[in-house]
Amino acid sequence: MTTKWVGWLTVLALSVGLMGTVRADDPKPLRALLVIGGCCHDYAKQSEILKRGIEARAHVIVDIDFVKDGSTRAAFERYRKGEWYRGYDVIIHDECSADVTDPIYVGNILKPHAEGLPAVNLHCAMHSYRIKGDDWFRFCGIQSNRHGPQQPIEITLDDPKHPILEGSSNWTTINEELYNNIKVFDTAKILATGSQEKTVKGSKPAAVIWTNTYGKARVFNSTLGHSNPTVDDPRFLRIVTRGLLWACDKPMDVYLKPEPKKLP
Repeated sequence: MTTKWVGWLTVLALSVGLMGTVRADDPKPLRALLVIGGCCHDYAKQSEILKRGIEARAHVIVDIDFVKDGSTRAAFERYRKGEWYRGYDVIIHDECSADVTDPIYVGNILKPHAEGLPAVNLHCAMHSYRIKGDDWFRFCGIQSNRHGPQQPIEITLDDPKHPILEGSSNWTTINEELYNNIKVFDTAKILATGSQEKTVKGSKPAAVIWTNTYGKARVFNSTLGHSNPTVDDPRFLRIVTRGLLWACDKPMDVYLKPEPKKLP
């Protein structure tokens, strides 16, 4: 065997070792864009956790667009471009930009989703882009404007047979933020409800996991994910990954990888 062939085989072996075992029947990976940054969260770390967690659980490649601006006015240059979404099968919105209220900017975000681009909305994305009207809230499926104190949330699965929740069960989080529900739009379907009634006097149960239809797009949503340990919780990552596949209308049995062994 020539030195040239030995070199190529070495590169191939290293590549397979880095990517893991690649089978001939594996589907072409989905391309996901994680847009993340803004106020009040450790987004630098959470971007790494989400990428690693999703890619370990499904045939998905996650690219990250992270801004270091830690204010409520964090903006992304990508969204100012006409086809900012080109090349991606799904967008994961994990921004915290409540004071970004330019309707043209926000309209440019929503346009491809209304035309059918799947989406995943996590945590503070639900509190972002508070433009006049309810366009962003219709995209999310639920309108929310505040949260209670950081206390454990008792999560109850309302639709445990839904494909997104397969393999999941009720659990109680560590200290998290329970977002309120001002309005639930007809296009939303609540999958799980959270309650802090046993720890926070007067709090009301609220949706924490749900699906939505916005225009031609499927949208998965979860208000969980304030703290790094919650984002890194296998129960959360499992649901987010399955929610992403549901949004893309992909068969779970084809796109899911074996569940990582480390479970709570």
